[in-house]
Amino acid sequence: MSFLQHTAPGIAGLHPYVPGKPISELERELGIHNSLKLASNENPLGCSPAASAAAQAALNEVAFYPDGGGFALKAALAQHHKLAADGITLGNGSNDVLDLIARTFLSPGFEAVFSQHAFAVYAISTQAVGAVSRVAAADSGFGHDLSAMLALVNEKTRVIFIANPNNPTGTWLKQDDLLAFLQKVPAHVVVVIDEAYFEYVGLADYPDASLWLSQFDNLIVTRTFSKAHGLAGLRIGYGLSSAEIAGLLNRVRQPFNVNSIALAAAEAALADTDFIQRSKSSNSAGLEQLSQGFDKLSLRQIPSVGNFITLLLDQPVAGVNQKLLQEGVICRPVDNYGLNNGLRISVGVTEQNQRLLETLARVLAK
Repeated sequence: MSFLQHTAPGIAGLHPYVPGKPISELERELGIHNSLKLASNENPLGCSPAASAAAQAALNEVAFYPDGGGFALKAALAQHHKLAADGITLGNGSNDVLDLIARTFLSPGFEAVFSQHAFAVYAISTQAVGAVSRVAAADSGFGHDLSAMLALVNEKTRVIFIANPNNPTGTWLKQDDLLAFLQKVPAHVVVVIDEAYFEYVGLADYPDASLWLSQFDNLIVTRTFSKAHGLAGLRIGYGLSSAEIAGLLNRVRQPFNVNSIALAAAEAALADTDFIQRSKSSNSAGLEQLSQGFDKLSLRQIPSVGNFITLLLDQPVAGVNQKLLQEGVICRPVDNYGLNNGLRISVGVTEQNQRLLETLARVLAK
């Protein structure tokens, strides 16, 4: 007997999220060593030494359940953002918070709005709860077209997901444009600004949406410790919102959804501003190095302010990707995002970026 017909609405048509291939898997499959992974937008500098030390110390208490409310981390985040702690929702990565939002505000008969080429989790979480995804066509630069998104909003709309900057395109929205959009969204619609790559952006007109929480009761801002903070393996992120919204999210949040090691490491990582600055500087230099290298190879790229660049190849991405894997270099094909022959490449340190450029040149010349 097949259980497919007995699943909840939306599950039958879902496809699992496919993460970047782990180094261990590639080396096991091909019998190679010294592989390079530039597929999952991880921090090539690792994590803060202070965060690592805090994680090690927390190992002494793994026999006990973690603080289910995350009091110490919430207090640190409240001070960092100058917001009340009762408006903070902790998650097993910011993905968890996005899923909590979908489970709280979406259900059959309601709709979520997001952009073409947007982060895959928006569609997955929406469909998983039986709601309808309304996808706005991207603008000519592969970014969010806010006017097109606003045109899709109706009485059934409950959530709008916006990634700024967006993954996998690296495109971003300017402060005035995003603020004007928020002012036009009906009060009953929850707007989620996903700022997973916030710490990497250094543009003057790039907004910090958390500063607008006092103006918009329907606003949620999500952040993560997986990117610039380098804690991807510990899975910890958070949402910022009104106390009312946070209270609703916490009704469906699983008990102890963030482990004690992640709580300790995140608190230490938040305090290590020097590490974040080094990560940001390294990433800026890496973005320039890769962009210039791609230009020399006459490759079409989408301008990015994240810690990755997506190329739009003039040949099937699957073949290029397979050749890169055989050379021990892991990147991320993203044609499943509607980006024809798209290949997303994470920014590494100088030597890693150079290896990627040399390998890519060799592969494309074959």
